[in-house]
Amino acid sequence: MDTEKTKCLIVGSGPAGYTAAIYASRAGLSPILYEGMEPGGQLTTTTKIENFPGYPDGVDGPVLMEAMKAQARNLGANIRFGAATAVDFSGGTLRVTVDGKRQIEADAVIVATGAAAKYLGLESEQRFKGRGVSACATCDGFFYRNQDVIVVGGGDSACEEATYLASICRKVYLVVRKDHLRASKAMQARVAGTSNIETLFETVTQEVLGDDNGVTGARVHRNDGEERVIEATGFFVAIGHRPNTEIFRGALELDEEGYIRTEPGTSRTSVPGVFAAGDVQDPHYRQAITAAGSGCTAALDCERYLLGL
Repeated sequence: MDTEKTKCLIVGSGPAGYTAAIYASRAGLSPILYEGMEPGGQLTTTTKIENFPGYPDGVDGPVLMEAMKAQARNLGANIRFGAATAVDFSGGTLRVTVDGKRQIEADAVIVATGAAAKYLGLESEQRFKGRGVSACATCDGFFYRNQDVIVVGGGDSACEEATYLASICRKVYLVVRKDHLRASKAMQARVAGTSNIETLFETVTQEVLGDDNGVTGARVHRNDGEERVIEATGFFVAIGHRPNTEIFRGALELDEEGYIRTEPGTSRTSVPGVFAAGDVQDPHYRQAITAAGSGCTAALDCERYLLGL
């Protein structure tokens, strides 16, 4: 296996990884950044972002990520395509294996691997994944123009997906398990003000229905016992995310949900020299701006660690 040494290795991209690379580059750390399986992270599947400072008219997610990436690269970051497949933080040297064939020995590591979408866990959902079942409306919504679709979830992500789909689809059914939306007031107001979104509270999906051509609808169950079949060609799941920390189990301290634990007010993890930034350590906010801020924190913590401060 090829071995390479570096002062600072950043695992993952997105706002956290790219911002960490920007700060680490300016600090003269010559960071190597591996982008992971989804270069740019979740924001590459987001359309207009209206709450990132500095963009009065909003900015498309992919545009913002490409700008961050270019800025990091222009400052000297070595940005590469590839994903971490194993880690060894047990000795004095921090070792990360990339794509199962290259080992990086680093003086410090910043983990910014983000989080992945959760699914309901239904057999029928898995059967129709990619054939009508999706966790990304902005990726796949185009295929359902002028059709009826279902969105499952009650948070900001579900409401954002529902409003986006409502702009291109004939009808959107928003299936919410609770008797209220957990989304921000602004997102709740947007859903309420969109005439072709029908919100079904206290409702759970029993089965995704379909045939050889893909999804045809879903069978849902209300808390009062009523069952209903909704006819739809698209089924979008927006019920949260799971941190991408599987390779760090046993190497770093994780919380009950799998997020990396960091010392309060810092990016420091349970292993000296390893820092965490972005959604991989943030189960609460998960915003582009907080991820970018934590990427800055991680790079500054990393710099101070390497200086022995």
